[in-house]
Amino acid sequence: MKKMNATSEGYFVLLGFSNWPHLEVVLFVVVLVFYLMTLTGNLFIIILSYLDSHLHTPMYFFLSNLSFLDLCYTTSFIPQLLINLWGPGKTISYTGCMIQLYFVLALGCTECVLLMVMSYDRYAAVCRPLHYTVLMHPRFCHLLAVACWVSGFTNSALHSFFTFLVPLCGHRQVNHFFCEVPALLRLSCIDTRANELSLMVTSSVFVLMPLILILSSYGAIAQAVLKMQSTTGLQKVFGTCGAHLMVVSLFFIPVMCIYLQPPSGNSQDQGKFIALFYTVVTPSLNPLIYTLRNKDVRGAVKRLMG
Repeated sequence: MKKMNATSEGYFVLLGFSNWPHLEVVLFVVVLVFYLMTLTGNLFIIILSYLDSHLHTPMYFFLSNLSFLDLCYTTSFIPQLLINLWGPGKTISYTGCMIQLYFVLALGCTECVLLMVMSYDRYAAVCRPLHYTVLMHPRFCHLLAVACWVSGFTNSALHSFFTFLVPLCGHRQVNHFFCEVPALLRLSCIDTRANELSLMVTSSVFVLMPLILILSSYGAIAQAVLKMQSTTGLQKVFGTCGAHLMVVSLFFIPVMCIYLQPPSGNSQDQGKFIALFYTVVTPSLNPLIYTLRNKDVRGAVKRLMG
């Protein structure tokens, strides 16, 4: 079998949604609207958290990190997706594909760990209120944030490196709307079971372990809430923790459907629409979920507007 590395040709073809040409214009409009919502909502949270001193708390520090992460995550592939949906050309350079692969995976892993850290912050606030300022000291919060980013980018560097080493077959057609590891492994001329196994193992570490710790945190929070007598306290806990739990569900459930099974084990077309949801829709909903009915945010807006 003739083997060919895509570096010699210099580009890949992202098939995306080319099987449904009548949907591409509709998807272009939908993706563009959600992308603008993501940019506006997450920039709003970042700027508001920076300007208002009342929001200089661990919760909003991590929320600002999540907003910045979502901005980077969506910007790493949505502009290319919009270009491919609008025009007949669906190519991406080899270098561009590898850069996109690295950042999409790095930012996705970082978000998994960051959501786990945010659940620990809520646990400390509800279950250990007297020790909260000690447990979530600003220096410790910065260390946790750095650990989230470093772990995600380190994991992505390893996967990206091993994916680059895989020899590719003659065609360069990636059956996805962005460059990701499972889609590129399908182009390989060799047995990629070792790559697939390593992907499943690290996906379990970065998806299942954070999810288990998040659920454990909320189990402890639920026990603490049942003991509360104050109605105001209950409302505040449900407001902040309910928003975070909804964001966790919108992100982790689709990710598990994609990454916690072998690439050949799920329908590729179905996987595209699942990926479209958690990569495009979820980042735009996060600001709405965290800010709607949030008294702290409403108060901050009123203070800034005088």
